[in-house]
Amino acid sequence: MGVYAERVPLSGASRYRGNGADVDVYARGKEQAPLVCEVKSRKNGGGFVKLEIWLVDFDALFLKRNNREPMVVLPWRVWRSLLQRN
Repeated sequence: MGVYAERVPLSGASRYRGNGADVDVYARGKEQAPLVCEVKSRKNGGGFVKLEIWLVDFDALFLKRNNREPMVVLPWRVWRSLLQRN
């Protein structure tokens, strides 16, 4: 997609560059601070199924829990379109 990203050594276990992330994504360009990202993968989708049901064919899923910061879940097609605009 043309967006620079770096896999963090040891899947973040080493706290490389001060964070425990899996991937640093330079969505705003290499000269800007990266998006510090976590990656989760499950063979059978355990833990993801409910999110997929809620998301269905929508462009985004907003999750809000009391006294917590909201979260946004995006399908890959939406994430890709946002990054390709840069």
